Amino acid sequence: MKKIIFILTCLLCSFFPEKIFAYESFIVMDNSSGRVLGSSNMNEKMLIASTTKIMTSIVALENYPVTSILCAGEEVSKVYGSMIYIDQGECMTLYDLLVGLNLRSGNDAAMVIAYNTLGYDNFINEMNETASRIGMRNTTFMNPHGLDDESKNYSTAYDLALLMRYATKNKIFMEITGTKKYTLESNVENHIWYNKNQLLSIYKYATGGKIGYTDRSGHIFVSSASKAKEDLIVVTMKDPDRFNNHKKLYESYFKEYDKYKVLDKYNFMCDESYYKEHHLYIKEDFYVMLNKSEVDKIDVKMEIVKKKKFDSGDIVGEAKVYVKDEFIGSTPIYVLKSESKISKLKDKLPFLK
Repeated sequence: MKKIIFILTCLLCSFFPEKIFAYESFIVMDNSSGRVLGSSNMNEKMLIASTTKIMTSIVALENYPVTSILCAGEEVSKVYGSMIYIDQGECMTLYDLLVGLNLRSGNDAAMVIAYNTLGYDNFINEMNETASRIGMRNTTFMNPHGLDDESKNYSTAYDLALLMRYATKNKIFMEITGTKKYTLESNVENHIWYNKNQLLSIYKYATGGKIGYTDRSGHIFVSSASKAKEDLIVVTMKDPDRFNNHKKLYESYFKEYDKYKVLDKYNFMCDESYYKEHHLYIKEDFYVMLNKSEVDKIDVKMEIVKKKKFDSGDIVGEAKVYVKDEFIGSTPIYVLKSESKISKLKDKLPFLK
């Protein structure tokens, strides 16, 4: 009997990993399309601890040069917990601070970055504006570090996956978050930092991520992985075995899903009579992760806007991709104007100019 129970448990772990592992919320997202491949309670708002620092990193990277020298002030005395132990008056480049922020989850690094780039209040405003811009509709940032005593940051597994998907497009962020060891010499002392993200060591396809923990939030983990040009993002919240669980989720979903090109920018066809004298095109290929049963269930719907006045390069619609009835994503459709007949005649007959 025990042997039968063991076999059944193994089968359940293999086919339904999200039902077995002890996290309260999780999501597996296809990085290429943004498609949700698996989830549970993905829209439940929770405290997010130091996964906040993904947004802190992105706001800094998008608004300030990484070679800038920033010097710590009294702001470093306002935080506690995970630190890089930068002294008041100690100076580092923004790049160095971002490494400390991500590898060591330095709360003091977060404060130095916020105070000395945009200014604290402006920095927090920019975090929330960026969240709104990328579709994080259930997220609120009140500080740049994630400590939740006086001010609290809330988000969801889905929103954090959106944030990580956006962050993976930033090469510097991915370079930093995928670093295992970093050394630097400041104007005060030498530092050696090791990445707290153990997934980088136990799973060879891991490319980056950020851990978080407070007594109130529990263990939070946002990560990314790439295997055979297939890219996934995993978020688990209140997950005591986060590194092993992420590895198991990646292995399960990489095995079940494959990457397919649904729209080809070089062979894009749009049967649209309104712009029949012009050329319609898309700028990027569209990929989506599918399991075998879904391959023949792809539907692409072209939505065209009939504009009376337009120029080459204008957006005149979008191609929307569905799997069965599930909306996956879309890409803009652009127009390239054809030369008019009179223009062609003028080229051939200069005396008409």
